[in-house]
Amino acid sequence: MKRLTGRQALAVVATAAAVATAALAAQVFADTRPAPADAPKAAQTASTPPADHLPGGQTTVFATGRNAFSFPAANLGDAERTRFVIGNSFFKRNWVQAPASTTARDGLGPHFLARSCGGCHVQDGRAQPPDFHNGLAPRSQAGLLLRLSVPGKNALGGPLPEPTYGDQFNDLAIEGVRPEGQVHIRYETLTGAFADGTPYTLEKPVYTLRELGYGPLAAKAMLSPRIAPQVIGLGLLEAIPDAEIEANARAQKAAGGPVRGEVNRVWDAYAQATLIGRFGWKANVATLAHQTAGAFQGDIGITSKNFPEETCTTAQKDCLKAARGANGKGMEIDDKTLDDVIFYQATLAPPARRNAADPQVVQGQQIFARAQCASCHRPSYVTGQPPFPRLSSPALSGQTIFPYTDLLLHDMGPDLADGRPDFLANGNQWRTPPLWGLGLVPAVNGHSRLLHDGRARNLLEAVLWHGGEAQASRDAVLQLGAQERDALVRFLESL
Repeated sequence: MKRLTGRQALAVVATAAAVATAALAAQVFADTRPAPADAPKAAQTASTPPADHLPGGQTTVFATGRNAFSFPAANLGDAERTRFVIGNSFFKRNWVQAPASTTARDGLGPHFLARSCGGCHVQDGRAQPPDFHNGLAPRSQAGLLLRLSVPGKNALGGPLPEPTYGDQFNDLAIEGVRPEGQVHIRYETLTGAFADGTPYTLEKPVYTLRELGYGPLAAKAMLSPRIAPQVIGLGLLEAIPDAEIEANARAQKAAGGPVRGEVNRVWDAYAQATLIGRFGWKANVATLAHQTAGAFQGDIGITSKNFPEETCTTAQKDCLKAARGANGKGMEIDDKTLDDVIFYQATLAPPARRNAADPQVVQGQQIFARAQCASCHRPSYVTGQPPFPRLSSPALSGQTIFPYTDLLLHDMGPDLADGRPDFLANGNQWRTPPLWGLGLVPAVNGHSRLLHDGRARNLLEAVLWHGGEAQASRDAVLQLGAQERDALVRFLESL
């Protein structure tokens, strides 16, 4: 087979993408556009939807089922849709070990967690923890990331990597390089009951690392599990003005209650500056560009301009040798390709709510507000400008959106604590995750696992894990009767 150069391979991808875009655009325009203003009155007024039925504003798509998280923003132009499809191809297709028949997708490893972005974010959705209930360790845990560090801070103010295994634990490796090891999970059962006597059980995961490839961890090593979340609406979150996030923190402090969210401030490799963190389970990443390039490096072993080095430590001699051999080809993903992947993620659309006007859903939304859940899960914003316009779309600006998050750090209590600081976040704090798309995770990914490590098996369990600043809200839910609990869940499922 003739070996294609990187430019030739990208040209092939672009041509195929242009053909695919025509079909995709037809489907999206037919199935996911908001109703036009001149639609028949009966269609618009038969059941007046609430204001937040379009969580992404004019970017919102009307989509359900397996592909609900995979559509471009509904208001993109044709050229942007072509770029979206090209970025999608590099997001979902596997990278391979170099050298390969095409230089467009080689450079995998030396250590890695998955072979593609889509290997963790399946269908652009949410991962789940591997199932250890049968006592068998899976061969790969793609979608479950374990952050590692030791006490102290690095030169940029972030966590100090564990000296032997670095800042994350990767269980896969290319030929000739040892994997770092295997993750094992056991579960402790916690029990409780609602005020009406209905019992519940929770499963608390306990993590251990086995078959370590390079010796033991440092004595004071800290470990933090992270599940890959769904990636819809990221460009809209990035376009929320900094002033709104800072205002959330001021308003909560002024209220004088237990909810006192804090802003994380983190180093961004693209801006070469310290910015407000808004991505990641601890708001430890400021921009989608940094998040994407950092994940290519850390999770797949693909280097780029702002992340030019493989993540081998000095203790990993085989990894270092393989990395030196790979350095001859330069950056393993070029700027144009990486920019298209970033654009793809920025323009993935939030799906419209379902059954938003249903009386039980409306009741659940009232319970959500009464329990003060909206103190952290702030419903709405108007988007401003993204930090890097060339990596996003002007169609995302000026949109009234409903992500249900304040993008702040909150102390969630000892039961959820990981004990690992991350920039300004302490070991008890987590970022408030956006809630849009929650009800479609089962359809997209075939499970309902939630929270930072997937420990919650359903929506109600996720609420019951809340503690710390959210303890009062959790206690309010414990007082609900069965019908009210069902209504609360129905509301969350509508998002």
